[in-house]
Amino acid sequence: MSNWKLICKLEDIPQLGSRIVKPQSGGDIAIFRNADDEVFALHDKCPHKGGPLSQGIVHGKRVTCPLHGWNIGLEDGHAVAPDIGSCKKFAVKVEGGGVFLSV
Repeated sequence: MSNWKLICKLEDIPQLGSRIVKPQSGGDIAIFRNADDEVFALHDKCPHKGGPLSQGIVHGKRVTCPLHGWNIGLEDGHAVAPDIGSCKKFAVKVEGGGVFLSV
């Protein structure tokens, strides 16, 4: 069973950018918004060297880590080949202009 928590308004996340959520435990969560206003949520830590994905470049349904250029799929948190590894993804949705995260 999911409990949805209102995080912000969609317009509070810049297109091709992100916003950070700081839960009480488990590390930061980055909420991303792409050019099509799709929203994704990933653990804000690249699987390569722990770079802050929230500071990366969003393109399509991927984010490029600012440290070493790894591409991470926003839909599943998996590194794009030839790189390997993944980061945790979180359920997120947009309803009535609000962005909700499953906690």
